[in-house]
Amino acid sequence: MVNPLSMLAPVASEMERVEALIRERLDSDVPLVRSVAAHIVASGGKRLRPALLLLASGAVGYAGEARFGLATVVEFIHTATLLHDDVVDDSRLRRGRETANSAFGNAASVLVGDFLYSRAFQMMVEADNMRVMRVLADATNTIAAGEVLQLMSCRDPEVDEARYLEVIRRKTAKLFEAAAQLGAVLGDAPRRIEQGLAQYGTHLGTAFQLIDDVLDYSGDAQTIGKSLGDDLAEGKPTLPIIHAMRAGTPEQAQLVRRAIVEGGRRDFDGVLAAIGASGALEYSRRVAAREAEAAARALAPLAPSVYRQSLLELTSFSVTRRN
Repeated sequence: MVNPLSMLAPVASEMERVEALIRERLDSDVPLVRSVAAHIVASGGKRLRPALLLLASGAVGYAGEARFGLATVVEFIHTATLLHDDVVDDSRLRRGRETANSAFGNAASVLVGDFLYSRAFQMMVEADNMRVMRVLADATNTIAAGEVLQLMSCRDPEVDEARYLEVIRRKTAKLFEAAAQLGAVLGDAPRRIEQGLAQYGTHLGTAFQLIDDVLDYSGDAQTIGKSLGDDLAEGKPTLPIIHAMRAGTPEQAQLVRRAIVEGGRRDFDGVLAAIGASGALEYSRRVAAREAEAAARALAPLAPSVYRQSLLELTSFSVTRRN
């Protein structure tokens, strides 16, 4: 498996600057904002989206200061969506820590999420680049629509693979796409390189979410930082159970359908058995691997560099990771 530290080594020092900027721009004269912000920073995270923007910038030869602010913007947008998601899903654990809504309440979590969105828009304006603002504004709107689409899919056993993938591309992959594309925009790269990086981000983000959904039924709770079966408890029809309904016996399909409609964990063991019998996890991993391969192919227009190599290594990491 690819070592995440070596994979991101080309931007390690730049990520330290982004981390410092995250702390600086999360500051507020409102005490509750500061408290929730401190909780968010302490929870850490992979910071993959800002790292992706920095790697894409390096791959096109851009080394300007704007990349640090925009990497922070991308992380703020991501964090705001997580704050809102945890409220919608009534999540109590993320990355092995108590969620902000559990620690501070739903109202505080939603409002600080709004604070993060507005701070992100303040910072993107500072870049003074209309194309940058358009990419980020479009991405934020697409993500919000994806969240609504996912809400509409909850407790719905009729969701098929195509609809599930549409939710992923809007809700998760779009910010990966924007992060990679922004590196090219900042570097004023040729159109084919910008398109290649955008496509890379789309496929990489899709692969990441597919593996997240696999880990919800196969990971170690301590390693992935949340309880197994959370998706099922929330009535989310993700690819492993969509495939189990499609490829399992009629009895298994009926069990999974009921579990989606009712939510909760009552049928978790039976759903796990159906997933195992139908080869649903192996199928989902194959779909993720195809997305990762498509991401790697999309990098073809880029000249060889340590940044391009790290972007390639990210495609392998996306399907072999365990958290």
